[in-house]
Amino acid sequence: MIMRRLALGFGLFCGVIASQAPEFAQQYRQRLGGALDELTSIVEQFSSEAKSAGLETKDAIARLEANGEQLARDRGRSMEQTIARHARLDDQQKRMREAGPFVRLIVLAETYDPRIAQRAWGDFEPAVPTTPEGFVTAGAGALLGYGFLRLVGAPFRRRRREPAPA
Repeated sequence: MIMRRLALGFGLFCGVIASQAPEFAQQYRQRLGGALDELTSIVEQFSSEAKSAGLETKDAIARLEANGEQLARDRGRSMEQTIARHARLDDQQKRMREAGPFVRLIVLAETYDPRIAQRAWGDFEPAVPTTPEGFVTAGAGALLGYGFLRLVGAPFRRRRREPAPA
């Protein structure tokens, strides 16, 4: 009886924890959008400056990287990395928009950006799940937690004695 109650409590706890996955994914997507907006601004400004100088973006980066001054070379490398990150995050955002509610969690797990995830986690505020995705993950977490503790506790259950035949 005690083990069943512990398993039920653990199952509820796991359900609450699992229900937060869609909430975290939502907060991650919001941060992703903000980061992408800022990177878009930086990339567009650099491309505009390159165009004003009569260069394509990749040619401007190559010229910076070939420059004799360390500062210019570093700027070329950092812009190359910024443009690559912008493309990666833009692809991730498109995949998340195209994905269904449950698939977004998989896309997040496969393609998350560590910097964005770390900042999203630092500001994460748990929320009550009000979406089908939240309810399903809560239920799945509860069932998995309950089942896990019941399975772990199985060897410790008392065996019921069968009455002796009369």
